[in-house]
Amino acid sequence: MSQTKPNFNLEIKFAQKHDRICGVDEVGRGALAGPIVAGAVIFNKYDKIINELVEINDSKLLKPTQRLEMDEVIKKRAMDYSIGVVEAGEIDKIGIGSANVLAFSRAVRNLKQCSLAIIDGKKFHGFDYNFICVVGGDRKSISIAAASIIAKVYRDALMQEIHDEIWRYDFASNKGYGSHRHLTALKKYGPCHFHRKSFLSKIFPNLTNSKLF
Repeated sequence: MSQTKPNFNLEIKFAQKHDRICGVDEVGRGALAGPIVAGAVIFNKYDKIINELVEINDSKLLKPTQRLEMDEVIKKRAMDYSIGVVEAGEIDKIGIGSANVLAFSRAVRNLKQCSLAIIDGKKFHGFDYNFICVVGGDRKSISIAAASIIAKVYRDALMQEIHDEIWRYDFASNKGYGSHRHLTALKKYGPCHFHRKSFLSKIFPNLTNSKLF
């Protein structure tokens, strides 16, 4: 059975009480380096733009070229969109859970206005905005899927810039995740200032007194 693509059913349902509904999603939560990035996207006139957004899906299910194409379409057709970024150093200070909340908050705060945020996930605490969690939301809601796409495109471009500055970790390929080449480089060179030291301490518990730290 084929997987149903995201649609506007949730947005239309909630639009009975809310006029500016934003989908929110994040990328980079499990990476060893780089920021966590959240996207927030608001659409309106759902029936008029649906045909231009039929190729939108969870960013993880799209090829890089497809994400770039959809990123342009989303930004052209969205009523509003924004990005929220939490850097590696902040993640080390407050923890990944709080960093996730902060990234979502920054993304929504950067919108002109939002009456309801629909968020991919089961539970979410500490968010100051009106919200509803949707399990598997990035495969159900076009707004959430669109948020995942713009966040992914933004973060991938950022990791490419970091790679151009510090090439040895192969960030252009692994985007900060723990690939074999990335872990090998960490053992050889130690971390750079883009690494999340709190994450590395769990992977290399016996190396806390080495050059990794």
